Amino acid sequence: MKSPEPSSSSLPLEPPSLPDWDTHRITYDVFLSFRGNDTRRTFTDHLYAALVGAGVRTFRDAEGLRRGENISEELVRIIQECRISLIVFSENYADSSWCLEELVQIMECRRTLGQLVFPIFYHVDPSDVRKQKGSFGKAFEKHEARNQVPSWWRRAIIQAGVLIGRTVTDDVRKKYEARQQGTEKIARWRAALNGAANLAGFDIADRPEAEFIKSIVDEICRQLTTPCLNLAAYPVGIDSRVQDISKCLDVGLDNDVRMVGIWGMGGIGKTTVAKAIYNKFYHDFDGRCFLEDVRETAKDSNGKIILQERLIYDVLKPTKIPVGGVSRGINVIQERLGSKKVLVIVDNVDHEDQLNALAIRHDSFGPGSRIIITTRDRHLLELVEVDTIHLTQGMNEEEALELLSWHAFQNSSPNEDYIKLSRRVVTYCGGLPLALEILGSFLFGRSIGDWNSTLKKLEKIPDGRIQSRLRISFDAIDESQRNIFLHICCYFIGMDKNYVINILKGCGFSPEIEISVLLQRCLVTVSEKNKLMMHDLLRDMGREVVREESPNHPERRSRLWRQEDVLDVLTDESGTEETEGLALNMQRSDNLNFSTEAFRNMRRLKLLQLNHVQLTGDCNQFPKKLRWLCLRGFSLQVIRNEFLNEPDLVSIDLRYSNLVQVWEDSRRLGKLEILNLSHSHYLRQSPDFSQLPYLKYLILKDCVSLPEIDKSIGFLYGLALLNLKGCTMLKDLPEDFYKLIHVKTLVLSGCSRFENLSKHIGKMICLKTLVISGTAISEVPSSVDKMRNLDFLSRQGLKGLKRRSRDGTLVPQGCMRHQDLANPIEYEF
Repeated sequence: MKSPEPSSSSLPLEPPSLPDWDTHRITYDVFLSFRGNDTRRTFTDHLYAALVGAGVRTFRDAEGLRRGENISEELVRIIQECRISLIVFSENYADSSWCLEELVQIMECRRTLGQLVFPIFYHVDPSDVRKQKGSFGKAFEKHEARNQVPSWWRRAIIQAGVLIGRTVTDDVRKKYEARQQGTEKIARWRAALNGAANLAGFDIADRPEAEFIKSIVDEICRQLTTPCLNLAAYPVGIDSRVQDISKCLDVGLDNDVRMVGIWGMGGIGKTTVAKAIYNKFYHDFDGRCFLEDVRETAKDSNGKIILQERLIYDVLKPTKIPVGGVSRGINVIQERLGSKKVLVIVDNVDHEDQLNALAIRHDSFGPGSRIIITTRDRHLLELVEVDTIHLTQGMNEEEALELLSWHAFQNSSPNEDYIKLSRRVVTYCGGLPLALEILGSFLFGRSIGDWNSTLKKLEKIPDGRIQSRLRISFDAIDESQRNIFLHICCYFIGMDKNYVINILKGCGFSPEIEISVLLQRCLVTVSEKNKLMMHDLLRDMGREVVREESPNHPERRSRLWRQEDVLDVLTDESGTEETEGLALNMQRSDNLNFSTEAFRNMRRLKLLQLNHVQLTGDCNQFPKKLRWLCLRGFSLQVIRNEFLNEPDLVSIDLRYSNLVQVWEDSRRLGKLEILNLSHSHYLRQSPDFSQLPYLKYLILKDCVSLPEIDKSIGFLYGLALLNLKGCTMLKDLPEDFYKLIHVKTLVLSGCSRFENLSKHIGKMICLKTLVISGTAISEVPSSVDKMRNLDFLSRQGLKGLKRRSRDGTLVPQGCMRHQDLANPIEYEF
């Protein structure tokens, strides 16, 4: 019976127990064992040339390693350092004790190292090899004859030292032992031949030799295509991240189908982590598939079909099933893979259709399957109801420094003279592996001067290779979301999310949904204190998008924020109607003045921030479409009537102003929602609020000279927050204030002269946060106890605070319903 030709059923797809190729040294792909006299200058030469021509590192003993009867230690080492052994069984193979010893070593490597072994039956019957018949049988008759022990030797050994002299006895004993060892060796040869001939291999039979060699080379190349994926050149920090996700996977512990999402911004290392997980667990599954960069493949007109066929082939290989169309492909995936335990990794997904086309659902795969999805968009993971979403974190400083050092210095730490520069680069990269790899490789071998020059350049123009990767996320969102992203990265980083939402609403956006999309795509984040944040390199990417609108003419850009550009535009009075936003942050000591004429042509300006900048000239030239006006350090003592003539203003921020009185007369600012006058130490008169019908947030923090709040505050029916922290002259609030049922937050902490809360405070049914520590309040009205929405009552420093009950008696503070603040929140935008 002949050995079957290579096929999916006869050739093992994987070795029984793969060695750890990361720790086991590999020198060659293939060890070629053959009988030189039979095939060296014919079949084996042709096979060797074909393997080498296919890029397979092949060892054959053409260098004269054969010496004597026993194979050398060097040859044993070479066999151990090969992935695959090919044994060419030819007619006279078994005549060579050398070949048989090689075979024993090869089969031992198969047993201990999991080495792949393929027999090649070159014009010999596999059963002759297996049972040592035919030419193999004749060869073994010769081996056994040479090792046969004469009967008189046995008798001599038995009578050793009695009938024969000592010298003769030693000589006979040595020969006897040698022949006995030979007999044991022959037994090992027989076992090795039997084991090798039982393996699936290649039988030439009546096939043309060229065709036969091609089939062998094709199969060897397929076997050498290792399932392991190539990781980053320096996989710093990967192990800890793999360990975190492995806990969610529970590979081998559960028969349920588990789906895990790996989510994070571009360049953060999602794909590298997914590859490492694949390499760690692929052998635990019946089939496996890593679909890399699905987003790019799916762009092709037949991209989804290509992905479907790749998934099916990788799991069922070498079976190829053309699916014809996306709908049929979904059915084929579910039918053919529905009972298989598979590991499927879908990398870099950016649209729901891609997941649908690949039937990525819990019920599409067999028990024990694990599906991993990497994406920049959290919403996609929620749509397919993954079991766990894992946010990929950036590198810490130590990991980042090591990764940079490997690329820049080919060492785990920077050269001594470059330590400070390396830390500056690490700070710039913000823990983003992509940036660390690109900049580290660019700076390799460069001088300290080059490093300094590069860092200086990056302050103005970000690295294009980094930006192109990060910009993928920006290009994937719609125009409205892009505009909001650009507004945030130019003006609103670090600001309260609710504050920004109100301003953006005034600009005509729908910011709640748009910002949620930015959050899901990792373009922005929200801190524990509700501040909008983003990675510095994403910020730079967004600002670079704006700079590219007009690289050499900043006045023609939609947004201005860079100090040098803003100073040039304002000094030259070269502003244009293209500008929608402008920000200039100066120090109080800079004492800069600009004429309002500089804004004459900025007809579309909606966002304006001029901190510690003084304005002179005709106020009628000031923009009329402003939504956000931030003039911290405002120098005037009162706002002139002609100055605030912007009916669409949503937010006015006049922190650290010199105002004594806010405005001369009641101002009609019908859309104003936020008024922040904090730290205006000279403010002695509260503004009239009667013409501010939509004001929601009133912040008067640290207005230490303010003695009272105008009673017109009672007209602010939509007021949600009043922050009076540190208003040390303030003694109480107008009674009309307590009629405002929409107020959610009242901050009075530090108002050291504030003595009384009205008994009508109980009517403020929406009040959720009341902070009164550091006040002179000694009694809290009993109506507070009825306020079901009140989350906490901060009473720090008020040891004698009591509540007056309904019957007039004083109740100790320990009986009050409250939650104390461990860390008081700052209620200021």
